[in-house]
Amino acid sequence: MKPDTAEPAVLVACLCAQWCGVCRDYRQRFEDVSSQVHASHPHVQFLWIDIEDEADLLHPLDVEDFPTVLLARGDQVRYFGPLTPQAQTLVRMIESHTLNDSASAWPQPELVALLARVRQAYPATGSNALPAASNRPSNSTELK
Repeated sequence: MKPDTAEPAVLVACLCAQWCGVCRDYRQRFEDVSSQVHASHPHVQFLWIDIEDEADLLHPLDVEDFPTVLLARGDQVRYFGPLTPQAQTLVRMIESHTLNDSASAWPQPELVALLARVRQAYPATGSNALPAASNRPSNSTELK
């Protein structure tokens, strides 16, 4: 088995808003999926990004449907878009789009640029501490 450092950096980011009731309800399910996936894939980084707090990070993309998820493996976006707010839907998406070596990348430049900005703002910490970018008052967090 390869050590965790040899695994591609996998990112699961939920883009939501504090004012959105669906998002508030979905957050616990997202955290449960984070715990479930970390049990077998500790190298996966989960982020909860509040679109109001992080508008500059997301610009020029607009998020209009909730929850919207960004899935990435390494420097490749594997999925970006809304999904139904069920835990099993997210688990299936993670398995098929990020943990699957043969899943296709989404090459749209605006998504690749978004991924780079998110990775820069929220570097994987390897601990339960919040990343430096979210140490200001915010609803955005990294889940471990």
